[in-house]
Amino acid sequence: MELELLTAVTVFVLGVLVGFEVISKVPATLHTPLMSGANSIHGIVVIGAMLITATADGVFGYILAFVAVAFGAMNVVGGYVVTDRMLHMFKARPDSGAKAGDKA
Repeated sequence: MELELLTAVTVFVLGVLVGFEVISKVPATLHTPLMSGANSIHGIVVIGAMLITATADGVFGYILAFVAVAFGAMNVVGGYVVTDRMLHMFKARPDSGAKAGDKA
């Protein structure tokens, strides 16, 4: 049991470090398109967290599983919010009543 926990924590820490390193190398102008494109990946993370939750036993396992599902769900919702905001940037703005060629 202790070896399994140590292995799981090691994989988690390595995943965090690799993820941080990969994201830190992405230029700021690409963060929004990448976030909107990663919604399906976040959905898979939530499904994986729910599968892990089904096998959890003990208070620590339940808490860790809840945190995994909550963080995955926040990523999914955040991705859709960012995508929605990005798509609103490309909508035509309503005219203010004056045309560009009119002089006052």
